[in-house]
Amino acid sequence: MQERPYVISIAGFDPSGGAGLLSDSKTFEQSKVMGLGVCTALTLQTASKCLSLEWRPIHEVTEAIQVLMDNYSVSAVKIGIVKDAEFLGKIVKTVQKGNPEVKIVWDPVLKSTSEFTFFNLETLPQLKSTVNKLSLITPNYNEYHILRGDNLLPDTNQCSLLIKGGHRKDHLGTDILVENEKETFLLPSEDNTIYFPKHGSGCVLSSAITAELAKGENMEKACRNGKRYIEKFLKSNPSLLGAHS
Repeated sequence: MQERPYVISIAGFDPSGGAGLLSDSKTFEQSKVMGLGVCTALTLQTASKCLSLEWRPIHEVTEAIQVLMDNYSVSAVKIGIVKDAEFLGKIVKTVQKGNPEVKIVWDPVLKSTSEFTFFNLETLPQLKSTVNKLSLITPNYNEYHILRGDNLLPDTNQCSLLIKGGHRKDHLGTDILVENEKETFLLPSEDNTIYFPKHGSGCVLSSAITAELAKGENMEKACRNGKRYIEKFLKSNPSLLGAHS
């Protein structure tokens, strides 16, 4: 039996299981990688709203990352909610100290769909020194415009960019991968399936892509496979919490 590659989710804890660590671990299991996890924040939320958020101290987060990096051969890391640019920078530095070759995917959750703010937007300018150290960032359409407006998009010769199309008013569901300054349009499936909105769909997509990168797929193939996974997830049932299968 082939050994599964190790992948870490560095993300928040969502008790509904729709987003964050629980969601990522479900995705990793279905994607046939070994999922590890480090908690950045404890949230109190349901599938429809976030009620509270308690950040873990950054030294506890980086210590946990270091322990995992020292004990497991980690191929890829997915980062979810982080407090601010400094928080993200210290996480990336700790990961790369453990393995300079590791693939790092950041899903920049700035605000929840229910308008709960996660990231300290005042620190956005400080992201410039970190984004090009990543392998991929996966902003949704709204987050892409915030990052573009602040001139914080990565140099796509160094870090790829996937603009998720779930929040678009035109061409709904069309994602755009920008790699080495080349745009590739990832169109939704043409099977006339009804897709249901899901809590945590951005987390699921980014963790599915991370799993594919860990298994050795190139960036475009990893994003295409991740898109197939999220489409299955979105049509799994009409509730806000999707099924992984």
